[in-house]
Amino acid sequence: MPASAPPLLIAVPNVSEGRDRDVLERLEGSVGRARVLDVHIDPDHNRAVFTLAGRQGELAEGLLGLAQAAVEQIDLRSHEGVHPHVGALDVMPVVWLDEERRGPASAEALTAAALVGERAGLPVFLYGDLATRPEYTERSWLRRGGPAGLAERLESGELVPDYGPQRADPRAGAVLATARRPLVAFNVDLVGDDVELAKSIAAELRESGGGLPGVRALGLYLADRGRAQVSTNVHDHLAVPLAEIVERVRARAPVAEAELIGLAPRAAFDGFPEDVPLHGFIPERHILEEALAVLH
Repeated sequence: MPASAPPLLIAVPNVSEGRDRDVLERLEGSVGRARVLDVHIDPDHNRAVFTLAGRQGELAEGLLGLAQAAVEQIDLRSHEGVHPHVGALDVMPVVWLDEERRGPASAEALTAAALVGERAGLPVFLYGDLATRPEYTERSWLRRGGPAGLAERLESGELVPDYGPQRADPRAGAVLATARRPLVAFNVDLVGDDVELAKSIAAELRESGGGLPGVRALGLYLADRGRAQVSTNVHDHLAVPLAEIVERVRARAPVAEAELIGLAPRAAFDGFPEDVPLHGFIPERHILEEALAVLH
C-alpha cells in the first residue's frame, strides 16, 4: 500500500430488517465504494449486520448511502423483531483495528454522523468512546422505550442528538454512531425453548451483573428456530474468548449451536470447543484477518 493511501477501516452498521431479501439487496447496493465483506441476516431478530471495508473517506459516504436507503426502504412502524432498536439504520460503528487507526476511525465516524444528520435528516447520537454525555455511553440507555420512547424523549428534551434534527423520523427513528475496537457479536442457542433460563444465563454473563468483563448479554426466544438464545456482545475478546462464553452457558443448559454475527479476530476463537457447531461459519470469510488479507 502506498504511504499516502488513507488507512483501511471497517464499519459494522446494523439495520432493522432481516426478512425481506429484496430490501436487503437494495441496502447492500447503496454503500458506494465501500466493500461489503459480509451480511448476516437474522429473521427472528429482524436485523441484518453489514460488515463494510474501505479507505478513510469511503466509509462515511457508504454509511450515508446506507442511511438514505434505510429511510426509503424500512418502516419501523410495522417492524417486528426481538432485538432492541431505535432506528432503521440502528447503529453504525466504525472499527479501528490498531492504535494507529484509532484516530482515523474516530474521524470517519464523526464525519458519517454529521453527513447522516444533515443529508439523511436523522437524529444521530454518539455513544461509547465518542459519547458527549456520560449517560450516552451505553446503547441500552439510548434505546430505552424503543423508537416510540426515543421520539417522546426527544420531544421532551431529555435526549438531544449530536447531529441532525431534534425529532425522530416516524419511519426511520434515529441512528447511534461510534468508533471502537473490534467487538464480537456472538449468540449461543440452547437445545430447548426455555427463555427464562436464557435470561437467567444472560444475567449471570453480563458485566453489569458481576459477570464477565466487557460482556453484554440478553436472553431471547427465537420463534423461527423454536429455541431460546443467549445473545452476547463481547467487548474484549482477549479477556473473554468465545470459548469461555460457551462453557459458561453450557454449565447451565445444553447447547444446540453457536453463531458469530459478522466477523471476529482470529484470537477470539482460541480454545473454541470442537463439539459446538458454529452456524454458517466460513473461516476465510468470517475471521477478520483472513477477510482483510485480500484487500491490502
